[in-house]
Amino acid sequence: MSRHVFFSFHYADIMNANIVRMSGQFKPTKSTGFYDKSLWEEAKQKGDAAIKRLIDKGLENTSVTCFLIGEDTHKRKYCKYELDQSIELGKGILGILLPNQEEHGPKWISNYGKVYKWNHDRFSDWVDKAAKDAGR
Repeated sequence: MSRHVFFSFHYADIMNANIVRMSGQFKPTKSTGFYDKSLWEEAKQKGDAAIKRLIDKGLENTSVTCFLIGEDTHKRKYCKYELDQSIELGKGILGILLPNQEEHGPKWISNYGKVYKWNHDRFSDWVDKAAKDAGR
């Protein structure tokens, strides 16, 4: 089954985040089992209300929110909003420890979903499990 995924990450981690976000680029979507519905950080210049509307729009028609966890992801201003909205909307929650990260600091995501160390071969299974755990 195909899943639509909203990716949340800290822009400082863009290089590692793109490893995960682009992991399906070289495989047909049918075989990866997920679609990317991420947002770009440049929206910050539109103001708080506009950013929240953009996040809300990005969460539409997704079944899972995947937090790409780097050292400072938990400090990102809108991560908490994305988490709160995802919980309110009943999305599956998934945390992926980004490549080259040894620890994910505060366990702020593990209270709501599983956190895994990045593994290309397992990612689509994790997305599917998070969706099923949320009843999606």
